[in-house]
Amino acid sequence: MGLPEPGETDAASVEAFLRAHPRWLAEHPELYRVLTPPQRVHGEQLADHMAAMVHAERTHAAAMSERADFVLAAGRAAAGLTARVQEAVLALLRSTDPLDCIMGEMPGILAVDAAHLCGEPPGLPAARPLPAGAVARLLEGRQVLFRDIATDARLLHAEAAGLAGHDALVLIPGEGPPTLLALLARDPRALDPAQGAGALAFLGRAIAAALGR
Repeated sequence: MGLPEPGETDAASVEAFLRAHPRWLAEHPELYRVLTPPQRVHGEQLADHMAAMVHAERTHAAAMSERADFVLAAGRAAAGLTARVQEAVLALLRSTDPLDCIMGEMPGILAVDAAHLCGEPPGLPAARPLPAGAVARLLEGRQVLFRDIATDARLLHAEAAGLAGHDALVLIPGEGPPTLLALLARDPRALDPAQGAGALAFLGRAIAAALGR
C-alpha cells in the first residue's frame, strides 16, 4: 500500500471530527458561507445542510443590504442639508429683515424644529441673550458644533428645548458681540455631523454678511 496522497490525511481527520461531533456545523453556521452546497438529490439531511447554507448567505446579504441602505441614507441627508443651506442663503438675500428670516423662515427651509440667533451683550434685537463668554465656551473654538441636547438647551432654544434631542451651534463671525445660530432637530439626519459642518459654517458667514457684521 502506498503513502496517502497529500490532503487525504487532513480530509480523513476532518471527516472523523465531523462524525464525532455531528452538531458542530449547526453550532457554527457562519462556516456555511464558505462551503459548497450539496445537491438535494442526496437526501433530506444533506438538503437540510444546503438550506442552512442558503439561509446563512441570505442573512449575510440582508445585513450588507441594510448597511448599504444606512450609508446611502446618510449621504442623501448630507446632500439634502447642503441644498437646504443654499435655499436658506437665497431666503436671506430676498429678505428685508434677516432676523425675521432666520427665526421665521429658516426652520422650515432647513427641516429643523427651531432656529434661534443667540448673542452676548449688548446683543442684537430679537436675539436670545447669552451671558458673557458663553459663545466661546459653547463652541470650544469650532465654527460648527453638533451635539446631543445638553443641560443648556433651554438657554439656547427656550420653550422649544423639550421638542428634540439634537442641535447644532453655528458661529456668526464678524465684528460686534459674539453671536451664534442654534438649530434644533428631532431627526439627527437633519443635522448631519459627518458632512454638514462645511455647509453650516457657510450659512454662518452668510448670516454675518446679512447682518452687516
